[in-house]
Amino acid sequence: MPSVAEKSTSVDLLASQFPVTLPIPTPTTYSNLLSIKDVQREEDLLRNPSSFRAWWTAIHTTKEAYSTQLKAERRVNVPDEIATLLGPLATPLARHSLQCLAYLYEAAIVQFPGSFKLWKSYLQMRMSYVLGRQVIKKRAGGRKKLPEMKDALEEEKEDLESWEDGLNGVVGWGEWRSLIATYERALMWLPKLPRLWLMYTSIFFHPMCPSLISHTHARRTFDRALRTLPPSLHSRIWVRYLLWAETKGGSTTVSVYRRYLTVDPSVTEHYTSILLSPVDSVPRPLEAAKLLLSLARKASRGEYVSPEGKSSYQLLGDFLDIVERFSDEVGFDVEATIESNDVYAKADAESSQTDVQLVRMDGPPVPVGTDGAYDEDEDPLSPRKLNIERIVHKDGLEVYKDQAGRLWTGLATYWIKRGEFDRAISTFEAGIATVLTIRDFTQIFDAYAEFCESLINAMMESLESPEEDDDEDTKETEREMDIKMKEFEALIDRRPFLVNDVLLRRNPNDVQEWEKRVALWGEDDEKVADTYTKALETINPRKATANLHRLYVNFAKFYEEGGSSGSAEPDLDSARKILEKATKINFKAVEDLADIWCEWSEMELRHENYDEAVRVMQRAAAIPKNTKINYHDHSLPVQARLFKSLKLWSFYVDLEESIGTVESTKVVYDKIMDLKIANAQVIINYAAFLEENQYWEDSFKVYERGTEVFTFPISFEIWNIYLAKFVKRYGGSKLERARDLFEQALEKCPPKSCKPLFLMYGQLEEDYGLAKRAMSIYERATQVVADENKFEMYTIYIAKATANYGLPATRPIFERALEVLPDKQTAEMCLRFAALERKLGEIDRARAIYAHASQFCDPRVNPKFWQEWNSFEIETGSEDTFREMLRIKRSVQAQFNTEASYLAAQTLSAQQNGTSEQSSAAQPADPMAAAEQQAKGPAFVAAKKTALPGPDEDQTSSVADLAPRQADNADEIHISDEEDS
Repeated sequence: MPSVAEKSTSVDLLASQFPVTLPIPTPTTYSNLLSIKDVQREEDLLRNPSSFRAWWTAIHTTKEAYSTQLKAERRVNVPDEIATLLGPLATPLARHSLQCLAYLYEAAIVQFPGSFKLWKSYLQMRMSYVLGRQVIKKRAGGRKKLPEMKDALEEEKEDLESWEDGLNGVVGWGEWRSLIATYERALMWLPKLPRLWLMYTSIFFHPMCPSLISHTHARRTFDRALRTLPPSLHSRIWVRYLLWAETKGGSTTVSVYRRYLTVDPSVTEHYTSILLSPVDSVPRPLEAAKLLLSLARKASRGEYVSPEGKSSYQLLGDFLDIVERFSDEVGFDVEATIESNDVYAKADAESSQTDVQLVRMDGPPVPVGTDGAYDEDEDPLSPRKLNIERIVHKDGLEVYKDQAGRLWTGLATYWIKRGEFDRAISTFEAGIATVLTIRDFTQIFDAYAEFCESLINAMMESLESPEEDDDEDTKETEREMDIKMKEFEALIDRRPFLVNDVLLRRNPNDVQEWEKRVALWGEDDEKVADTYTKALETINPRKATANLHRLYVNFAKFYEEGGSSGSAEPDLDSARKILEKATKINFKAVEDLADIWCEWSEMELRHENYDEAVRVMQRAAAIPKNTKINYHDHSLPVQARLFKSLKLWSFYVDLEESIGTVESTKVVYDKIMDLKIANAQVIINYAAFLEENQYWEDSFKVYERGTEVFTFPISFEIWNIYLAKFVKRYGGSKLERARDLFEQALEKCPPKSCKPLFLMYGQLEEDYGLAKRAMSIYERATQVVADENKFEMYTIYIAKATANYGLPATRPIFERALEVLPDKQTAEMCLRFAALERKLGEIDRARAIYAHASQFCDPRVNPKFWQEWNSFEIETGSEDTFREMLRIKRSVQAQFNTEASYLAAQTLSAQQNGTSEQSSAAQPADPMAAAEQQAKGPAFVAAKKTALPGPDEDQTSSVADLAPRQADNADEIHISDEEDS
C-alpha cells in the first residue's frame, strides 16, 4: 500500500501536467501540435483568414476527428485512480486534442473576437474537457415565460446542469483557472449577453469546482453580472444566485437573500424555511419568526399576498409553530414579558391621551409599521426577542376570534417548552375563561388535560427511579404530585361548569343554559340561589330564549320547597317577592306573564291560602278602562295586554268553579264573554256549568250567544251540543221552539256539515212531531247535503219511507236519486231499485232498471253488476231477453273500450286475488252451460232447438271442434241454420 508521501508525489506529478492550455498552445510552443496532415488546413486558413466558414469547417473537422480517436481509445490503459482525478483529460490523446482545438479556436477568435457563436462553441468545448460530460435532462412540457421567483427557483433547481467525470479541482487547478480566464476574456468582448453569464455561473455548481472559484469569486461574479446586465435580465441571474447561495449556507445565504428581499419580498416564506433548516449552519429562528410576523401583519392589512396561497391566519400559525419549536431563541422569559407588558400598557395609556407620533430620522434602514413608526418586532436585523404574549393577544386573539383555541394552546405550549408551567396553567385558565365556542374550548381543555397528565407522568417516572441520598427531594416530589393530581381531578370535575360558562358567554340570554347551570349545582342551595339571582340580573327579557318565565317560577319554587333538598323551611315571602318581581317583567309573550300569575295562584292553593289565590287572580285579571287594546300589538308591554289572555281567564274561571260561588263564577264567565275572547270550548264549559247548577235557560242563552259570535264550522259544534241538550231537556214540550232552533241552525250551515243536523231534526219530528214533516225534512236533506253525503242520505230517506209508507212509496225517491247521484253511486242505487221491483214482482221494471244502469258499468271494472243481471235473466228471463242483455253488455264494453278504462280494468284485475281467475277458469266456455249450472231449478224452455251434428259426422269430434270456437268469444251467440231460414 503506497505511503502518504508517495501519494502526494503522484498527485504533484499529475498536477504538473496542467494547465495544458496556458499559455495558449501554438506551433512554436508545442512542436507536436501540428502534423503533416494539418499543413493543407493551415495553408487554406492563411489564404482566407477572414472567412468564418473556413475557420468553422476546420474546427468541426478537427473536433470530429479527435472525437473519433477518443471514442476508440476509451482510456483502456489508464488506472482507475488517475481516471477519477483527471476525468476527460486522463489520456495524453485527450490533452493533445484539447491543445489542438484550443489553438484553432484561439486563432479563429483573433479574427472574429465579437462572434458569440464562436465563443459559445469554444467555451462549451473547454467545459467538456474540464467539467466532464454534461447530463442532458428530459423535460416534460415547456417553461413559463415570466414565472414568479418561487416557481422559477423550483424549475431552475430541476433544470440545473450536471456533469460526469470532471477534472479534480486540486490536480487540475491550473486548467480550472485557465477556463475561468477564458470566460473573463469572452465577457470582456461580449458583456451584455446573459447566456454567457449563465454558462459562466454554471461552473460554480460543479461538485469538483475549486473552493477559490466556487465561493468568493463566484459571489463577485454574480455581483458583476447584476451590475453589467440591464434590470430586465436580473431575474435570470438572481435565480442562479439564490440557488448558489442555498448550496453555500451560513452568512452567504443570509446576506444574498436579504439583498434580494429588498427588491422582491415574495420569497420571504421560502427564505424562512431556509433559515429554519439551513445546509451547514445553525438555524436562525428569531429572524424567521420576525419575517413571518411581518408577513402576517401585512397580509391582514391587505398589503401582501402569499405566493403559496396562505391566508394571514395561516402565516400567523406558521409563526406560532416557530415559537413553539424554538421557544428559548425567539421569545422573552416571564420576567421580561411582564416588564414588556407594563411598558406597552404605559405606552397605550399615553397614546390614548395624545396623538403625537414619533418619526425615525436617523439610523440604518428598518421596516416601518402601519402608523409610520418603527417596529422592532418586524425588524429581522434586530437581536431583540419577541413578547409572544402581546403578539398573540394583539395580532391573534383580537383579530381571529374564531380561532381562539389554536392561539391559546400555542401560547401555552410556548410557556411549556420554556419550562414555565405555572405561566402555562394561567394561560390555559385564561383561554378557557374567554373562549366563546365549544370547539375552541374543547381544543384548549384537551391540551390542558394532556399537559397535566404528562406532568404527573413525569413526576411518577422520577419517583420510580429516585437518586440516592435524595429523600427530601423525593418527598417534595410526592407532595407536588399529590397537589397536581388533585388539581387534575378538580379540572375534570369542573368541565361541565366550564362548558356551561362558554355557552353562557356566547349567549347570556339563554334560559336553558341557566337552568342547566342550576342543575349542575345539585343540592348546594347557596350556589343555586346565587345562580338564579345572577341569571335574572343578566338576562334581557326581550332577547331571552323561550321559557324565561319558568326561571322565575322555578326560583320561587326553590324557596317554596325549602331549597333543592327540601331540608330548609319553606320561605313563601321570598317566593312571593320573586313572583311579584316577575309580574313587572316585560316578557316576549303575554302567555308567559299569564303563567306567572297562574303559578302564583297555584302556590297559594298548595298552601291552602284560597282567599289569597283568588286575590292574586283578581289582580291579574283587572280590566282597564280602555278595553280596545289589540292583543297582538307587540309595541305595548305585556302587562297592558294581559287582561285579554284567555289562558289567564281560563285558570281564573276554573279557580272560581272549584272554590268560588255560582254567582262569582258567572261573573267571571260574563267578563270573558264581554271581552270577546271566549272560544267555543269556553262557551261549552260555561253552558255545562250552568246546566250542572240547574240554570237551564241561562245555559241555552249561552249557547245562543256562542252561535251568534262564531260562524261555521266552529258554530256547528255548538249547535250540535245545543240542539241535543235542548231536545233532551224538553223533548216534545217545546216543539215549535225546537223547530225554530233547527231552522236557525240549518239556515247558515254549509252543505258539508248539515247532515247530522238534518238527521237530528228528522228524528225529532219522528219522535214528537209528524211523520209527513219528518219525510219532508229528509227530502230537504237529500237536496241540500254535499254530493259525497247524498247517497247515504238517500239510503236513510228510503229506509224511513219504507218504514212509514211501505215499499211502493220509495219508487219516486229512487227515481230522484238516480237523477242526482253520480254514475258509480247510480249503479249501486239501481241494483237496490231493481231488487225492490223484484220483491214487488215487477220483472219488466226491474229489467228496465238493469238496462238503465248498464250504461254506467264497465263489464271489466264492475263484474258484480253484470253477474247479478245475468242471474236475474236466468231466473226470470227468456232467451231473447238474455240475448238482449248480452248485446247491451257488448255495446257497453265497446263504449268503455278506451285506453284509460282498459288500463283501469287491468289495474283492478291485477289487484284482485287469484280466486276469481280460478273460478272463471273452472266455468265452461259455453255461457248457456254455465247458466244451466247456476240455475237451481229447471232452465227456461228454448224457443227453437239448436242444430245437432249430422249423421255422418262424429259427434265427439264436432263437439271438440266447437269448443275452441266457443272459447274465442264467450259472449258470442250462435244461431242455427234453421233459425236463419
